[in-house]
Order: sequence, then structure tokens, then C-alpha cells
Amino acid sequence: MKFLHAMVRTADPQASLRFYCDTLGLVLLRQRESAQGRFTNYYLAAPGQPEVQLELTHNWTPENYAGGRNFGHLAFGVDDIYASCERLRAHGVVINRPPRDGWMAFVRSPEQISIELLQNGDPLPPCQPWTDMPNTGSW
Repeated sequence: MKFLHAMVRTADPQASLRFYCDTLGLVLLRQRESAQGRFTNYYLAAPGQPEVQLELTHNWTPENYAGGRNFGHLAFGVDDIYASCERLRAHGVVINRPPRDGWMAFVRSPEQISIELLQNGDPLPPCQPWTDMPNTGSW
């Protein structure tokens, strides 16, 4: 058995691609349209890790995708949790659970999917402004 991908439905694929690719740093591997099925799939992965993918599915018929929290979360390991969170903040993303411990943070995607960021290796030493930053919203 091999893990292939996790799937997230998106009502706005361009906003999702900006978030996952431009802001979070994933790479678009391929795109597949199905006119008969009336959907488009976008397959993303972390750089250098094409074997673990995130599939964004855009159904062409509008649907309401409320309650993204019921999905759980996607988790990504990062080389520098502080730099990653700063890049997300610079793109206007709210850091719902700041990396006060130098190890873990949570943000949300445009579809309100909870995204966990984990520091690769050992936690970084706690530092400002993160140590005093409160949680915001739910994560």
C-alpha cells in the first residue's frame, strides 16, 4: 500500500492555487480536466516530494463547502517555522496558532481547511514576536 494524496474541494481554484503554491510553497505537478464529469483536478506537492500529493478538486457546478474543520488538517514539515509563518503573514494569512514553541503553527486555507506546520527536526528556540502572540480564531 502507498499513500497517494489527500483531496480538498475548492470553490475558487485560483485563490487556492495562490495559497498552496505562492504562499505555502507547494508545486503544481499537473492539472486534469473532465468535461464529462464537470470538474478540474490540480495535483500539488512539496518541492522534491512528488510522491506525496494534495489534490484540489474544483467541481464546476457551484457548491457550498462550509465546515472545512470536519476534514481535520493537512500537515507540512518546514525548515524554518518562523520564516514560514512570516511569509504566510506577508501574504495576508492569519496565523491562528502561532509557533510560540518553535515547533508548531496552524493556519487556514481559503476553503477553511486547517493547515498544520511543523518544524523539521528539533524545535527552534522560542523568539519574539511569536512567543507572546495569542491564538486567533479556531484551528
